[in-house]
Amino acid sequence: MSLFDSLVARSLPFVPRPIVGGVARRYIAGEGLDDAVRVLRGLNGKGLLATLDVLGEEVRRRDLADLAMAEYRGALRRLRDERLQSNISVKLTQLGLKLDTGFCLENLRALTAEARTLGNFVRIDMEDSSCTDATLEIYRRLRHEGFENVGVVLQACLRRTAADLRALPDGSNVRLCKGIYLEPRSIAYRDREIVRKNFARLLEALFDRRFFVGIATHDEWLVWEACRLIEDRRLPGDRLEFQMLLGVEEGLRQIIAGQGHRLRVYVPYGSHWYAYSLRRLKENPHIAGHVLRGMLGRKS
Repeated sequence: MSLFDSLVARSLPFVPRPIVGGVARRYIAGEGLDDAVRVLRGLNGKGLLATLDVLGEEVRRRDLADLAMAEYRGALRRLRDERLQSNISVKLTQLGLKLDTGFCLENLRALTAEARTLGNFVRIDMEDSSCTDATLEIYRRLRHEGFENVGVVLQACLRRTAADLRALPDGSNVRLCKGIYLEPRSIAYRDREIVRKNFARLLEALFDRRFFVGIATHDEWLVWEACRLIEDRRLPGDRLEFQMLLGVEEGLRQIIAGQGHRLRVYVPYGSHWYAYSLRRLKENPHIAGHVLRGMLGRKS
């Protein structure tokens, strides 16, 4: 990463919203469900699966959680009616986790029950470490209640994740990712190579427990390592899939899908696109710098 790219990434909060909006088109389907459906049709037409995410988190009012619930319910019905190959991903703070854990659990239970009725699946996104205990407990609670159409996320950057994996119920459905939240060193690994090695270690442990695994990465070394494990263990394709973000590493996405692997694309949409876009660009300063060079008429 060049110094220029790094400086651009740090200055993003001061960039006018219309400029960020132009860049956001790469990562976000749009502001409305119609926009998201259009993107889903395109992905399904290429043989790709999707997971639909209504942008928004950290709600502090019950009426905002209610609005998120209504949006997700409408999305689930639309997915069924149009026979789109997509599930949904939800953040618990969007459903009221920071307001009241019981309220959040009630919301997620209702949403998961509706998804089950409609033949769909709910992925519980993992947020920062302040939410980890509650998120895992709510997931275990729903599994104990008999919901099999719900999955959770584990982050390879967290020091606790190996223990969290061991505590998951049999038959779990897990998305494994590196993790994007800036955490204290006492909670998370800071070294990139350690996070990579921990990802590979956790992936092997997930396969050992015969969980369904969503391998969420844009790191080609980790894709190689995952493919090695899949081949060595002769794992059937119905036990795993690769997962990638909309607009990120589309070349690698084509390679993975071209090798015959199931691949699911994370498709966010909604009015809260600005905060999401800043986070994506901060994660990938090279893209931010490339965009600014283009705006200035400079060569990369």
